[in-house]
Amino acid sequence: MTGHPTPHAEQGGSFAPLRQTVFAVLWGATVLGNTGSFMRDVASGWLVTDLSAAPAAVAMIQAAGTLPIFLLAIPAGVLSDILDRRKLLISVQLLLAAVSTTLMVLSHFKLLTIEALVGLTFLGGVGAALVAPVWQAVVPELVDRKDLKSAIALNSLGINIARAIGPAAGGLLLAAVGAAFTYGADVLSYVFVIAALVWWKRPAQNRDELSEHFAGAFRAGLRYARASRDLHVVLLRAAIFFAFASAVWALLPLVARNMLNGTAGFYGVMLGAVGAGAICGAFLLPRLRQRLDSDGLILLSVLVTAAVMTALFFAPPKWLAIVLLLLLGSAWIVALTTLNGVAQSILPNWVRGRALAIYLTVFNGAMAAGSLLWGLVAEAIGVPQTLLVAAVALVVAGVVMHRVKLPRGEADLVPSNHWPEPLIAAPVEQDRGPVLILIEYRIDPAEREPFLHALTRFSHQRRRDGAYNWGITEDVADPTAIVEWFFVESWAEHLRQHKRVSHSDADLQSKVVRYHVGPDKPQVRHLLAARPMVHGAQREDDAVSPEI
Repeated sequence: MTGHPTPHAEQGGSFAPLRQTVFAVLWGATVLGNTGSFMRDVASGWLVTDLSAAPAAVAMIQAAGTLPIFLLAIPAGVLSDILDRRKLLISVQLLLAAVSTTLMVLSHFKLLTIEALVGLTFLGGVGAALVAPVWQAVVPELVDRKDLKSAIALNSLGINIARAIGPAAGGLLLAAVGAAFTYGADVLSYVFVIAALVWWKRPAQNRDELSEHFAGAFRAGLRYARASRDLHVVLLRAAIFFAFASAVWALLPLVARNMLNGTAGFYGVMLGAVGAGAICGAFLLPRLRQRLDSDGLILLSVLVTAAVMTALFFAPPKWLAIVLLLLLGSAWIVALTTLNGVAQSILPNWVRGRALAIYLTVFNGAMAAGSLLWGLVAEAIGVPQTLLVAAVALVVAGVVMHRVKLPRGEADLVPSNHWPEPLIAAPVEQDRGPVLILIEYRIDPAEREPFLHALTRFSHQRRRDGAYNWGITEDVADPTAIVEWFFVESWAEHLRQHKRVSHSDADLQSKVVRYHVGPDKPQVRHLLAARPMVHGAQREDDAVSPEI
């Protein structure tokens, strides 16, 4: 069995992706790798308290691990789209293994300092930031489209398994044999991950003259995110949910210590309950999907999360708090997996890494900003009252956002390749630009308004796939002549635009062309920014193409 999708495979349920060998091997490797990472974090978190009692030092370790995610998530997404994803993963895993090896050696010889620990933790954070969008972007390559949501749920399940096992195993190793052996266990986990990636024979991605470079790919990713209405909805729904739900995470240590009079051990049990609840939620999710669509799942998560926060307001007995956090973990994994699954389903492969990186940035930004906000509110009105306010606000926001429906993610995003190559009088240099594309339609005046509506709707696809400006003009001397125009930054980018048009886009375009009443297809002209002729060279612009 290979890791390539088989279009007509039968629906296999929540564990169907594990029947695909490559997905199963890589999933197991990532669980092992994440477990090692949690073990490393436990060792670093404990060692910093040995090296310095200053709270600022502990805070620096936390910041060093998380700051790269904010700084590098989008650039990492660009790299995942323009480089070979398998080779990129192997390279970053080697970097992370080197970081943990260095920590192991320095710890063994008692040479570890605060500065070294912070610097190496920052490098580890860089590696984590680089691989996050890549791991997510490769999932659709490994499973059938119908199994994509199950694969994403399994990824979330794997992370929670690692979160449940890693800290406990790291703590036991730390107490039994010391930090050096704990870091060594993390190094060993990377050996298995790298071996799995080397074993994976991903089809080679041939690079040609149209292959994107970093700066252009970065701009293209931002253009796509700015023009994709479906992605806007996912980002909005994610930002609202995580910003309000972050209150319980930000205040949970204070709930455990001050409201429930718990110890550090009890706080650890509470976090373990969240992880266990997430695992249960991942198992329940397929059944929930049979009864609820994506919007219903998010609303359910909102209501359960708000109910947990409300119950914590009353400072329940410890045993009940554990039960509540089991529910919280289940609700959290349902929301996280649903939003992530919708994001995956609406993204074409050429921009998947970049768009997922933007999603991760919004997720982390909403969590960080929300945590800061609710922390300030708690200082002003108290922790219990803040939990209640956040619960009410989450329900109100959730009910309002329920009307902003998530995209269904059923569009066919495979490239249609139905645009023929533009006709040119002479070869055009790839970096020449900008390019102005003019498309002249002949429209019956009685059909003018529906045509303009259809064309305006299609403009989002033009902008999303490469156009940085778009408009419609009309001929004052001929009311039947309407010209659509749009600018693309270079000739190469326009040729890439040809390759990005999906079957779903082609269907929308056919609805536009249907209004054309001329004897021939709409006339397409490509105009390049003029430059002086050299040695009598002919102009390269103004060529006509049967592109539509």
